[in-house]
Amino acid sequence: MNIRAVIVEDSRLARNELKELIKKHDGIELLGEAENVDLGYELIQKERPDLLFLDINMPEKDGFELLEMLDDVPITVFTTAFDEYAIKSFEYNALDYLLKPINEKRFAMALDKVKAKLAGNKDGIIKTEQLSYNSQIFIKDGESCWLVRIRDISHFEIVGNYTRVFFEDKKPLLYRSLNQVEEKLPEQSFFKANRQQIVNTNFINNVVPWFNGKLKLQMKNGEEIEVSRRQSYIFKDKMSL
Repeated sequence: MNIRAVIVEDSRLARNELKELIKKHDGIELLGEAENVDLGYELIQKERPDLLFLDINMPEKDGFELLEMLDDVPITVFTTAFDEYAIKSFEYNALDYLLKPINEKRFAMALDKVKAKLAGNKDGIIKTEQLSYNSQIFIKDGESCWLVRIRDISHFEIVGNYTRVFFEDKKPLLYRSLNQVEEKLPEQSFFKANRQQIVNTNFINNVVPWFNGKLKLQMKNGEEIEVSRRQSYIFKDKMSL
C-alpha cells in the first residue's frame, strides 16, 4: 500500500520533524508541504492526497477552517502542541490527534490507523454524506463559533465565494459555494428558490403570486424571497399533492 501524504504546518521545524518521521516508514510518499491554510488548500486540490498531516493553530486561518474549505477531505491526522483542541478535532472526523513533540511510537500507531482506514476505503477520501434535518453543523466565522441544527436554519444566500447562513438572529458566512451547500442538504426540506438562495420550506409563512408567473416567499423571520420563474413551476409541483 502506498500512502500519498501532504503536510500543512506553519512551523518549518515541525515540518522537518514530520518529514524525518515519514522517512522511517515504507509505503508513504510525501507529495508536498504548505506553511498556511491557503497554500495548503491549493496543494490538496492539486495533489488529491490520501493523508493530511494538519496543524491546528496557524496564523490568519486555522486547520479547522481548511477542512471547512474542502469538499473532499483526505484522511486527517492533526498535529498540534495544544491538547485543548482534541475533542473538537474529532467533530471534524479526524482519524488521529498527535501532540508535539511527536514520538516515533505514537506516529507509527497513527500510520497503522491510516492503513486500516485505507484498506476499507481504496480512494482514501472521506465523502461528506447528505445531512439529515436533525443534523448539526459546526460554523466558524471570525472568532465566533456555533453548533447549529439544520432544522433551525431558515435559508442560505450566496455572497461571492461564501454562503451566508441565516438562523435565529445570526448571519455567519461559510467558505462554501451555494451548490456545495445544496448537495448536502435534505431535499425534502430545502428548496433552491433562485441562483442566490436556498430556503427551508418549513420556515415559509406565506406564498404570494408575483410578476411573470413567479412567486414570492414570505418567511417566518420576516424575510421575503423571490422565486425565479423556472423554480416557481418546480416549487408548485414539489409542494402539491
